[in-house]
Parts: sequence; C-alpha cells; structure tokens
Amino acid sequence: MSGLKILRIGPAASVQDMGRPGLLGQGISQGGAADTLALAEGAALLRQDPGLAALEMGGIGGEFEATGPLRIALTGAPMTAALDGVALIWNASHRMEAGQRLTIGAARAGVYGYLHLGGGIATEPALGARAVHLMAGLGRAAEAGDLLTAGPDPNSEAGLVLAAEDRFKGGELRIIDSFQSHLFAEDVRARFTGTAFSRGSRANRMGVEMVSEGEGFAAEGQLNILSEVILPGDVQMTGDGKPFVLLRECQTTGGYPRIGTVLPCDLPKVAQAQAGAAMRFRWIGLEEGLDAQARYEKAWKALPAACRPLVRDLAAIRDLLSFQLISGAVSAQADPFATGESA
Repeated sequence: MSGLKILRIGPAASVQDMGRPGLLGQGISQGGAADTLALAEGAALLRQDPGLAALEMGGIGGEFEATGPLRIALTGAPMTAALDGVALIWNASHRMEAGQRLTIGAARAGVYGYLHLGGGIATEPALGARAVHLMAGLGRAAEAGDLLTAGPDPNSEAGLVLAAEDRFKGGELRIIDSFQSHLFAEDVRARFTGTAFSRGSRANRMGVEMVSEGEGFAAEGQLNILSEVILPGDVQMTGDGKPFVLLRECQTTGGYPRIGTVLPCDLPKVAQAQAGAAMRFRWIGLEEGLDAQARYEKAWKALPAACRPLVRDLAAIRDLLSFQLISGAVSAQADPFATGESA
C-alpha cells in the first residue's frame, strides 16, 4: 500500500484528526489538530472527508519518501516545500510517485503545517480516533523510520489550489461569558479587553500564554474556587493573573479562574500565532457568537467549491509528456470553419 516513509522529522510532529469528543467523563480532552481548519482545507484539496488523519508539523517539517504513487496536500502554516528539489505550492494538492522525496522546511508564518495523504493516514485507531494525545498517553510523536501508510484513496484528482484564510498573525479574538466570568469585576473585564496582548514563549498543544504590560487579571475570591470542567477556548488565569488560552489538548478540570471562552472559530488564530504576535480580546454576546460559528462552519462546507486548478509553469514540469495538454488532432490544411458535413 502507498504511503510516506519518514526520513527526517521535526520534534513536534504527530498524526492528528478531529480528536475524541465525548470523553471528558473519562478524563480525556478532545485533542486533535491544533488548527482544524487546516484539516478541512486539506480534505477539500484532496476531495475527501475532513475527519481523515494528517501529519501535524510544529514549526518545521522533515523529509519523506513515497513508497508508491499517492496524492498529497499541504495546508496550515506555510512552510518551504520541494519534491525532488522542485519547489511546491503550499495550500495545494500534488501527486507523488514511488521513490520521490518530499522535503518540508521551516514555517514562514504561523506554527502548525499539515501534510495530508489521499485516503488519510491509516494508523491504528485508539478510542475512536487516530489523533495522538500525548497528555493522555495515546500514541507518540512521529519519528524517523516511521511509515505513514495511506488509506484507500478512490479519487485521483490533484493539482488543486485553495486561497487560505490568513490566520497566522494573531489578531482579534472574540470571547463570550463562561461559568466563572461573573467572578471578575466589571472594571477587570473592561481592562482585559482594553489590553494589548502578545503571544508569549510558553505555548504548546495544551494552551498559549498571553503576555501584556501592567498588573494581572484576578478574580474575586479566586483562592476558594473549586475545580470545574475545562474546555478548549477557556481563558484561564494563573495565580499572578496571567491569561492562558487553552487549546485542544488542555486538561479536563482545573481550579484557576476563567474569565471567558474564545469562540472555536477563532482558536486557529491562537494556535497559529508565532511568539510576539499581537492579539486582543473582544466581548460578544452568545447570539453573536453562535451566528459567527454557524457562518464559519458554512464556509467549511464551501471549501471544496473554492478549490481551483493549479496553474503550473510548463518549463518546471519534468514529466510534461504525462499531461494531456492537447486533446485530439487537427490538420494544418483543413478549413477551421468546416463542420465536416457534406452539402
């Protein structure tokens, strides 16, 4: 079966899908891809289910060799990529033949890049998903020598490109009230959304530190708060009042106060923000949040229709004869206006 053999890989690479919803009661957070939009983009480019697993690469990629013919797509944080030394377009689908080598370098923007295979990566499922969840002890990071086996791929279309939503520079994060928002005084809440933050140096798949000048953001009676259920998007304050936005692999319960919850559709901005990226929070109501999330999910479903054929430089195509550039044949002496019918 076709797939990719890992020859070299960065330290923060793992197989990810949409994760494991519904296991909070067993102490396992959902996990899954840090940037779920990137999974949907890759699925659109390969005309397949967005629930299929892909390789998530944090900061830097690696080198891979095809064990057979297959289709790939590259999405998420744009990284330098080349196939047998020829540069590849990011956020596009491509074809690989057996023995060809794919090289993926460092991210030029953002944090997490994604390598998709036609048919998905067919690792052994655990608890209903293929997503590696290191904090829960499910799976492990990708290593050199691993074989990323592709699942059955009924499609053959490649050479598509998709205009990616720019979510790699931070920006505005919409936040709604959560269970503990009332514990923060109104002036603290106003100061929170009036503060300019930047992405701190402490960040992983569990959460991202938000750094700002001035005092922290304390809740009233926060030393007496009992542990409660935690979800991705919750903005949790440490003991000194420093906020962390929790991501897909966050803990399931916690006693630190949470001022609110970032909309799921804005979490890719948090996950993809590089150190120092500027971010601000904006309070919105529940109805506005539900509407924004609905529009986001509608845009997901429209991604396949937004894909366009990849315009290729003919001079850079090594296997030019394999492309059907002209269909049929014409005669230089024939009348181009003749219909072929006799009068």
